[in-house]
Amino acid sequence: MIKHLLLAVFLIAGLLGMSSSPATAEAGTGFAACAAIDDSAARLRCYDEAAELKPKEPVNTEKTAAKPIAPLPEPGYLSKKWQLDAETRRKRFAIMPHRTNYLLPYTYNFTQNKDIYEAVDAKADIQDAEAKFQLSLKVKLWESILGTNTDLWFAYTQLSFWQIYHTASAPFRENNYEPEMLLNYRTNTDLFGLIKSRFIQVGLNHQSDGLGGPLSRSWNRIVANFGFERDGFNVVIKTWNRIPESADRDDNPDITSFVGYGEITLGYHWQNYAVAAMFRNNLRADENRGALQLEFIFPLIEHLNGFVQYFVGYGESLIDYNHYTNRIGIGLIVKDW
Repeated sequence: MIKHLLLAVFLIAGLLGMSSSPATAEAGTGFAACAAIDDSAARLRCYDEAAELKPKEPVNTEKTAAKPIAPLPEPGYLSKKWQLDAETRRKRFAIMPHRTNYLLPYTYNFTQNKDIYEAVDAKADIQDAEAKFQLSLKVKLWESILGTNTDLWFAYTQLSFWQIYHTASAPFRENNYEPEMLLNYRTNTDLFGLIKSRFIQVGLNHQSDGLGGPLSRSWNRIVANFGFERDGFNVVIKTWNRIPESADRDDNPDITSFVGYGEITLGYHWQNYAVAAMFRNNLRADENRGALQLEFIFPLIEHLNGFVQYFVGYGESLIDYNHYTNRIGIGLIVKDW
């Protein structure tokens, strides 16, 4: 029994001795040598070599580094004006500029319409020099109507002519009040690679001067507007059709023969500069009438820019819809881009 037990012990010892290969013994000796190395990096390298481990390849940070995300293009003028893109809708404001907001402290009308005022008041003393200003705001009432790309806007514009240089009372010669309701359909359609369609609008427009008697002027229109844009260049086409009124209520039955049925505005914005040109024509071969308005905007201070405006033709205001106007003015405009 004792012999068998001793034999088993020797067999187990022999097997253990066989499992310790020369390489393992050598590794143990190498580890002992590595432990005596003071430098941490050299000691770690020694352990790797003793264990026959290959060092890892260094990470190529140039290949694995995340590529920078290209910045999104700056929203265009029409997009900011009508919140046409997701980015501009995130930066929404309750009340926004509609048309341009400006003050021309000095304008000079070379063909001021004085006869119509003198016919009402013989003592009327209308000056050729006066101030002109416009206040125009809008608010979005309903965004993405029923899940579509259509928004509902309400807008109000007031255009005023102020006889500020009148020596007596400096009266307001004329005020035009213009509320309107607009359905704005947001588009982003490329047209032949030349320009993009940005919006289509339909709505109702009312314009009046708030006066009575021979100076009363007003009309109602169904409007359809179209906006196009490319880079800093934009085009807005406005069309309208007058809603008929009864003869006893119509103060200006021939207004479309002077202002026509639409207008086109071309604009270009570059940094703090902008230029614009508005064209209008009644498209009649006989008694052809139209209007041209030129605008130049230049930097002045942070939120206000310098503004020069020139208007020639018919329809600058309601009272002067059938009177030829030739006016130039200079002043300030609220920057809205």
